[in-house]
Amino acid sequence: MNYRIAFFDTKPYDETSFNQINQKFGFEIKYFKGHLNINNVALTKGFDAICIFVNAVADAEVIDELVKNGVKIIALRCAGYNNVDLNASKNRIKVVRVPAYSPYAVAEHTLALMLTLNRKTHKAYNRTREGNFALNGLMGFDMHGKTAGIIGTGKISKILIQTLRSMGLKVIAYDIFPDYAFAEKYEVEYSSLDHLYANADIISLHCPLTKDTEYIINETSIAKMKNGVMIINTGRGKLINTHALIQGLKSKKIGAAGLDVYEEESEYFFEDRSNRVMDDDILARLLSFNNVIVTSHQAFFTHEAMHNIAETTLQNIQDFIDKKTLVNEVTV
Repeated sequence: MNYRIAFFDTKPYDETSFNQINQKFGFEIKYFKGHLNINNVALTKGFDAICIFVNAVADAEVIDELVKNGVKIIALRCAGYNNVDLNASKNRIKVVRVPAYSPYAVAEHTLALMLTLNRKTHKAYNRTREGNFALNGLMGFDMHGKTAGIIGTGKISKILIQTLRSMGLKVIAYDIFPDYAFAEKYEVEYSSLDHLYANADIISLHCPLTKDTEYIINETSIAKMKNGVMIINTGRGKLINTHALIQGLKSKKIGAAGLDVYEEESEYFFEDRSNRVMDDDILARLLSFNNVIVTSHQAFFTHEAMHNIAETTLQNIQDFIDKKTLVNEVTV
């Protein structure tokens, strides 16, 4: 019998990508629209594997049910895995992920947010479509000569750093595992967080979400930043304390914010909620600022990335079946 995989939180573009790549694997795939949680985990009975995305809830209770239902492997079709209880899965069910689907996609979206916030092209687009060609309120600044503070220097941020350096920005970086060879090649200064906060005109977040990085941007860290700083987050929502961000925006300490993620995004992101009143007061407040851009976790969303996600995800499962080394396994 074919290996059976239950996919959760799927959209038409997921089905298109995975059906195309699955032609060479031949898995039996069943797609479900809801994201995995304790209320629908019963759907996994009879499946060998499940595939989940960023808004799934794979806590200890859910993992207990997965094991009872005979699921042998959890395949994340994303890089992050903070929504999986790895202690509960240890020695019971394998967990694999897609660590690098397209670092170019996320780096390019990060740059797009920076440029849009600075030059206000989103405002100009709306104005000119209504016949308003005035320049008042559209002034930006030369990014050349400014300082970018990059928190986390993995594959994504290294691509971003190279681009920013080519544009003439100075780059200060923070990482608990510095890459000094890269820093020397691209003239990047590794520093403490406090030094980065105090000197960066633009701060971009690219670190994983851990106990140490949760709310790394908070009231205390914002107070240390330059007045008018721009903050970009294409990493994980809980890297930023949203209440502190809003206060920083209100006080003008933060000059602009570009967010592709939000700490309570699961009820809104990836869904069309345009026909409903928004009941998330914090998100509604964020969207009310004219110097904030929120995109719906789309930084990864390119043709190339979707192809790579599908191929790596299904290969991870095939490697498990073939008892090969799981190069993308996530462990405690």
